[in-house]
Amino acid sequence: MPANLTPDYKKAEDWYRSAATEEEKLSALEEMLRVIPKHKGTESLQADIKRKMSKIRASLESGGKKGAAKHVDVFHIPRSGAGQVVLIGMPNTGKSSILAELTNAQVHVADYPFSTEKPVPGMMKFEDVQIQLVDTPPITAEFAPSGLVNTLRSADVIAIIIDLSGDVLEQMDVCTTYLDSHKLLPPLDAQKDAEWVHLARPTLVVATKSDIAPPGTLDTLKELTSRPFEYIQISSKTAAGLDIFARRCFEILDVVRIYAKKPGKEPDMKEPFTLPRGSTVMDLAYHIHRQLAETLKSARAWHSATVHDGQSVPRDHELTDKEIIELHFG
Repeated sequence: MPANLTPDYKKAEDWYRSAATEEEKLSALEEMLRVIPKHKGTESLQADIKRKMSKIRASLESGGKKGAAKHVDVFHIPRSGAGQVVLIGMPNTGKSSILAELTNAQVHVADYPFSTEKPVPGMMKFEDVQIQLVDTPPITAEFAPSGLVNTLRSADVIAIIIDLSGDVLEQMDVCTTYLDSHKLLPPLDAQKDAEWVHLARPTLVVATKSDIAPPGTLDTLKELTSRPFEYIQISSKTAAGLDIFARRCFEILDVVRIYAKKPGKEPDMKEPFTLPRGSTVMDLAYHIHRQLAETLKSARAWHSATVHDGQSVPRDHELTDKEIIELHFG
């Protein structure tokens, strides 16, 4: 069976090949394993990825010599939920306030700069889906934490946080210069650098403190920024725009929600599985249980955009958002 590797997998593979540290290689391998199509044609490749991950983890835990203290990379954030959105910005732009408002994470929100010293993850809810939101230490024109690029490269979406009450042009320049230097922003000329295209991440600009900013500040920023970013204006104090931010993150992740149903039982409508758009019934089976997937006999679908309720569907049936799937194993 052919592997049929996806663009997301090839992007993660490019990241792995360009990784400069063991921690970065591990993050890239985890991304490769997450996005690789799960079927017989990729089993040997999945096993190879897992072997490489085990080898790197063993090396990091040993510290390269017997008796050494265990190495912990604080910039490596294990993925969770439907996708990962990483926040980046200069000091006191409101990143931590966004995380505090949208998640239950324990966040230290302060008026002084550099209160965030390491990445802090939290889970943001959109409808019935959890999306991982990650706050990061601030950057300046002179300084950025060395491990920050690893956190950003594992992201599905990057959100540049701009404080509208501050120097918006400086903030935008610092963030885009840093992201450009690591090829994390889509290049202005998509044909210029194939590697750049693979490494780049979808990016939003989130404009904070809109309630205290001078009128027209955001319009000025848009006019003077060369890149065609999507802008979302929010206020953590009034919660204005936070719902729009959560929705856009979900839409950019481009996943489908699938509700599992056991034969003869009601479907579980509280915690859907989330898979990349374009996934099939077989992908769902592998996502639920790799070994059971090999014994999949048939499947039925409800609330589908393409078939009638309760109709049998083949293994290669493409899943649609909010579909109910009943899997039959033998």
